[in-house]
Amino acid sequence: MIHRPRKRFGQNFLHDPMIINKIINAIRPASSDALLEIGPGHGAITRPLLEAAGKLTVVELDRDLIDPLQAACSTLGDLTVHSADALTFDFCQVAGQQPLRIIGNLPYNISTPLLFHLLEQHECIKDMHFMLQKEVVERMAASPGSGQYGRLSVMLQYRCRVTPLFTIGPGAFKPPPKVESAFVRLEPYSKPLVDISNEATFETLVRQAFSQRRKTLRNTLRDLLDVTDISSLGIDPSARAETLELNDFAALANRLDEIRES
Repeated sequence: MIHRPRKRFGQNFLHDPMIINKIINAIRPASSDALLEIGPGHGAITRPLLEAAGKLTVVELDRDLIDPLQAACSTLGDLTVHSADALTFDFCQVAGQQPLRIIGNLPYNISTPLLFHLLEQHECIKDMHFMLQKEVVERMAASPGSGQYGRLSVMLQYRCRVTPLFTIGPGAFKPPPKVESAFVRLEPYSKPLVDISNEATFETLVRQAFSQRRKTLRNTLRDLLDVTDISSLGIDPSARAETLELNDFAALANRLDEIRES
Protein backbone atom coordinates (compact mmCIF):
# COMPACT_ATOMS: atom_id res chain seq x y z
CA MET A 1 0.00 0.00 0.00
CA ILE A 2 1.28 3.46 -0.93
CA HIS A 3 1.48 5.78 2.06
CA ARG A 4 0.13 9.23 1.29
CA PRO A 5 1.78 12.11 3.18
CA ARG A 6 -0.50 13.38 5.92
CA LYS A 7 -0.93 17.11 6.30
CA ARG A 8 -1.80 16.81 10.00
CA PHE A 9 1.64 15.28 10.62
CA GLY A 10 3.36 17.87 8.43
CA GLN A 11 4.87 15.11 6.29
CA ASN A 12 7.25 16.00 3.44
CA PHE A 13 9.39 12.97 2.64
CA LEU A 14 13.00 13.46 1.56
CA HIS A 15 13.91 11.58 -1.63
CA ASP A 16 16.85 13.36 -3.32
CA PRO A 17 19.90 11.00 -3.19
CA MET A 18 22.39 13.88 -3.53
CA ILE A 19 20.89 15.70 -0.54
CA ILE A 20 20.71 12.46 1.46
CA ASN A 21 24.40 11.83 0.80
CA LYS A 22 25.24 15.42 1.76
CA ILE A 23 23.36 15.00 5.04
CA ILE A 24 25.10 11.74 5.92
CA ASN A 25 28.50 13.31 5.15
CA ALA A 26 27.66 16.22 7.47
CA ILE A 27 26.60 13.92 10.32
CA ARG A 28 29.44 11.40 9.85
CA PRO A 29 27.75 8.62 11.84
CA ALA A 30 29.98 6.06 13.56
CA SER A 31 29.39 2.70 15.22
CA SER A 32 30.22 4.25 18.60
CA ASP A 33 27.43 6.84 18.30
CA ALA A 34 24.09 6.74 20.11
CA LEU A 35 22.02 7.83 17.11
CA LEU A 36 18.34 8.77 17.31
CA GLU A 37 16.21 9.90 14.41
CA ILE A 38 12.99 11.86 14.82
CA GLY A 39 10.35 11.15 12.17
CA PRO A 40 12.12 8.60 9.94
CA GLY A 41 9.22 8.53 7.47
CA HIS A 42 10.07 6.26 4.55
CA GLY A 43 13.61 5.78 5.83
CA ALA A 44 15.53 7.98 3.38
CA ILE A 45 18.05 8.90 6.10
CA THR A 46 17.31 5.92 8.34
CA ARG A 47 18.80 3.37 5.97
CA PRO A 48 22.20 5.04 5.39
CA LEU A 49 22.46 5.92 9.09
CA LEU A 50 21.81 2.31 10.05
CA GLU A 51 24.26 1.00 7.46
CA ALA A 52 26.98 3.34 8.72
CA ALA A 53 26.46 2.86 12.47
CA GLY A 54 24.91 -0.61 12.75
CA LYS A 55 22.32 0.56 15.27
CA LEU A 56 19.73 3.34 15.43
CA THR A 57 16.77 4.42 17.53
CA VAL A 58 13.84 6.18 15.86
CA VAL A 59 10.77 8.02 17.13
CA GLU A 60 7.81 7.91 14.74
CA LEU A 61 4.31 9.25 15.35
CA ASP A 62 2.63 7.80 12.25
CA ARG A 63 2.00 4.13 13.08
CA ASP A 64 1.31 3.26 9.44
CA LEU A 65 4.97 3.94 8.63
CA ILE A 66 6.49 1.67 11.26
CA ASP A 67 5.99 -1.81 9.74
CA PRO A 68 7.27 -0.80 6.27
CA LEU A 69 10.26 0.93 7.89
CA GLN A 70 11.17 -2.12 9.95
CA ALA A 71 10.85 -4.35 6.88
CA ALA A 72 13.07 -2.06 4.79
CA CYS A 73 15.74 -1.96 7.50
CA SER A 74 15.58 -5.57 8.69
CA THR A 75 18.94 -6.57 7.18
CA LEU A 76 20.80 -3.30 7.75
CA GLY A 77 21.34 -3.30 11.51
CA ASP A 78 19.73 -3.00 14.92
CA LEU A 79 16.71 -0.68 14.61
CA THR A 80 14.75 0.28 17.74
CA VAL A 81 11.41 1.96 17.05
CA HIS A 82 9.43 4.08 19.51
CA SER A 83 5.88 4.79 18.37
CA ALA A 84 5.53 8.15 20.09
CA ASP A 85 5.11 11.90 19.74
CA ALA A 86 8.52 13.61 19.80
CA LEU A 87 6.93 16.64 21.48
CA THR A 88 6.38 14.63 24.65
CA PHE A 89 9.07 11.99 24.27
CA ASP A 90 11.64 11.51 27.06
CA PHE A 91 14.90 11.51 25.10
CA CYS A 92 17.07 11.22 28.20
CA GLN A 93 15.35 7.95 29.10
CA VAL A 94 16.79 6.26 26.01
CA ALA A 95 20.19 7.95 26.17
CA GLY A 96 21.64 5.76 28.91
CA GLN A 97 25.25 6.65 29.71
CA GLN A 98 26.01 7.95 26.22
CA PRO A 99 24.75 11.34 24.98
CA LEU A 100 22.50 11.20 21.96
CA ARG A 101 23.18 12.37 18.44
CA ILE A 102 19.73 13.40 17.20
CA ILE A 103 18.77 13.73 13.55
CA GLY A 104 15.50 14.64 11.91
CA ASN A 105 13.50 16.11 9.07
CA LEU A 106 11.27 18.07 11.42
CA PRO A 107 7.69 18.93 10.48
CA TYR A 108 7.50 22.69 10.07
CA ASN A 109 4.32 22.94 12.13
CA ILE A 110 6.01 21.67 15.32
CA SER A 111 9.65 22.67 14.81
CA THR A 112 9.84 25.52 17.33
CA PRO A 113 8.07 23.77 20.26
CA LEU A 114 10.10 20.63 19.54
CA LEU A 115 13.36 22.58 19.68
CA PHE A 116 12.37 23.99 23.08
CA HIS A 117 11.41 20.49 24.26
CA LEU A 118 14.87 19.24 23.25
CA LEU A 119 16.59 22.18 24.96
CA GLU A 120 15.02 21.04 28.23
CA GLN A 121 16.90 17.74 27.80
CA HIS A 122 20.21 19.20 26.60
CA GLU A 123 22.22 17.36 29.25
CA CYS A 124 21.75 14.04 27.46
CA ILE A 125 22.38 15.32 23.92
CA LYS A 126 25.75 15.51 22.15
CA ASP A 127 24.55 17.20 18.97
CA MET A 128 21.52 17.62 16.73
CA HIS A 129 21.21 17.78 12.95
CA PHE A 130 17.88 18.95 11.57
CA MET A 131 16.17 19.83 8.32
CA LEU A 132 13.97 22.81 9.01
CA GLN A 133 12.28 25.64 7.22
CA LYS A 134 15.05 27.98 6.05
CA GLU A 135 13.40 30.91 7.79
CA VAL A 136 13.51 29.05 11.12
CA VAL A 137 17.22 28.28 10.72
CA GLU A 138 17.88 31.95 9.95
CA ARG A 139 16.06 32.88 13.17
CA MET A 140 18.02 30.27 15.13
CA ALA A 141 21.39 31.65 13.98
CA ALA A 142 20.48 35.35 13.81
CA SER A 143 22.67 38.05 15.36
CA PRO A 144 21.49 41.07 17.37
CA GLY A 145 20.24 43.88 15.19
CA SER A 146 18.81 41.67 12.46
CA GLY A 147 15.12 41.27 11.70
CA GLN A 148 15.31 37.52 12.35
CA TYR A 149 16.79 37.88 15.85
CA GLY A 150 14.28 36.96 18.53
CA ARG A 151 13.37 34.71 21.43
CA LEU A 152 14.31 31.54 19.53
CA SER A 153 17.75 33.00 18.70
CA VAL A 154 18.51 33.94 22.30
CA MET A 155 17.27 30.75 23.94
CA LEU A 156 19.03 28.46 21.47
CA GLN A 157 22.30 30.39 21.44
CA TYR A 158 22.33 30.39 25.24
CA ARG A 159 22.42 26.59 25.20
CA CYS A 160 23.94 25.62 21.84
CA ARG A 161 26.40 26.45 19.11
CA VAL A 162 24.18 26.95 16.04
CA THR A 163 25.75 26.21 12.64
CA PRO A 164 23.65 26.47 9.44
CA LEU A 165 25.17 24.00 6.95
CA PHE A 166 23.33 24.20 3.62
CA THR A 167 19.98 24.97 2.02
CA ILE A 168 17.65 22.38 0.49
CA GLY A 169 15.22 23.18 -2.33
CA PRO A 170 11.56 22.11 -2.28
CA GLY A 171 12.16 19.53 -5.03
CA ALA A 172 14.15 17.32 -2.63
CA PHE A 173 10.87 16.40 -0.88
CA LYS A 174 7.61 14.67 -1.76
CA PRO A 175 5.32 16.50 -1.72
CA PRO A 176 7.49 19.59 -2.22
CA PRO A 177 6.92 22.19 0.51
CA LYS A 178 6.12 25.77 -0.47
CA VAL A 179 9.28 27.05 1.19
CA GLU A 180 13.02 26.40 1.11
CA SER A 181 14.57 24.24 3.81
CA ALA A 182 17.97 24.29 5.47
CA PHE A 183 20.14 21.79 7.31
CA VAL A 184 21.53 22.94 10.66
CA ARG A 185 23.82 21.58 13.39
CA LEU A 186 23.20 22.29 17.09
CA GLU A 187 25.88 21.46 19.66
CA PRO A 188 24.86 21.93 23.31
CA TYR A 189 27.54 23.62 25.41
CA SER A 190 28.85 21.78 28.44
CA LYS A 191 28.44 25.13 30.18
CA PRO A 192 26.29 28.02 28.86
CA LEU A 193 28.10 31.04 27.44
CA VAL A 194 26.67 33.32 30.14
CA ASP A 195 25.96 32.79 33.84
CA ILE A 196 22.26 32.72 34.70
CA SER A 197 21.17 32.59 38.33
CA ASN A 198 17.70 31.24 37.47
CA GLU A 199 16.87 29.82 34.05
CA ALA A 200 13.11 30.16 34.54
CA THR A 201 13.58 33.87 35.22
CA PHE A 202 15.80 34.17 32.15
CA GLU A 203 13.19 32.49 29.95
CA THR A 204 10.42 34.71 31.35
CA LEU A 205 12.40 37.89 30.74
CA VAL A 206 13.41 36.96 27.19
CA ARG A 207 9.83 36.02 26.32
CA GLN A 208 8.54 39.31 27.72
CA ALA A 209 11.23 41.39 26.01
CA PHE A 210 10.24 40.06 22.59
CA SER A 211 6.48 40.03 23.25
CA GLN A 212 6.07 43.33 21.35
CA ARG A 213 9.03 43.71 19.01
CA ARG A 214 8.40 47.34 18.06
CA LYS A 215 8.32 48.54 21.67
CA THR A 216 11.28 49.53 23.80
CA LEU A 217 12.53 47.74 26.89
CA ARG A 218 11.01 50.38 29.18
CA ASN A 219 7.61 49.28 27.86
CA THR A 220 8.00 45.53 27.36
CA LEU A 221 9.76 44.99 30.70
CA ARG A 222 7.83 47.53 32.80
CA ASP A 223 6.07 44.75 34.76
CA LEU A 224 9.45 43.18 35.58
CA LEU A 225 12.08 45.95 35.80
CA ASP A 226 11.90 49.72 36.02
CA VAL A 227 14.00 52.21 34.04
CA THR A 228 16.47 52.63 36.90
CA ASP A 229 17.12 48.88 37.11
CA ILE A 230 17.70 48.64 33.36
CA SER A 231 19.96 51.71 33.24
CA SER A 232 22.03 50.49 36.20
CA LEU A 233 23.23 47.62 34.02
CA GLY A 234 24.49 49.95 31.30
CA ILE A 235 21.54 49.08 29.06
CA ASP A 236 19.50 51.79 27.35
CA PRO A 237 15.82 51.50 28.38
CA SER A 238 14.84 53.00 25.01
CA ALA A 239 16.51 50.14 23.14
CA ARG A 240 14.52 47.31 21.59
CA ALA A 241 15.07 43.67 22.53
CA GLU A 242 16.38 42.81 19.07
CA THR A 243 19.47 44.99 19.68
CA LEU A 244 20.60 43.26 22.90
CA GLU A 245 23.44 40.76 23.16
CA LEU A 246 23.09 37.48 25.03
CA ASN A 247 25.03 38.86 28.00
CA ASP A 248 22.58 41.81 28.21
CA PHE A 249 19.65 39.43 28.61
CA ALA A 250 21.62 37.51 31.22
CA ALA A 251 22.31 40.71 33.18
CA LEU A 252 18.65 41.75 33.05
CA ALA A 253 17.46 38.32 34.17
CA ASN A 254 19.95 38.16 37.03
CA ARG A 255 18.90 41.64 38.17
CA LEU A 256 15.25 40.56 38.11
CA ASP A 257 16.15 37.50 40.16
CA GLU A 258 17.94 39.69 42.73
CA ILE A 259 14.86 41.89 43.07
CA ARG A 260 12.56 38.91 43.50
CA GLU A 261 14.78 37.43 46.20
CA SER A 262 15.22 40.68 48.15
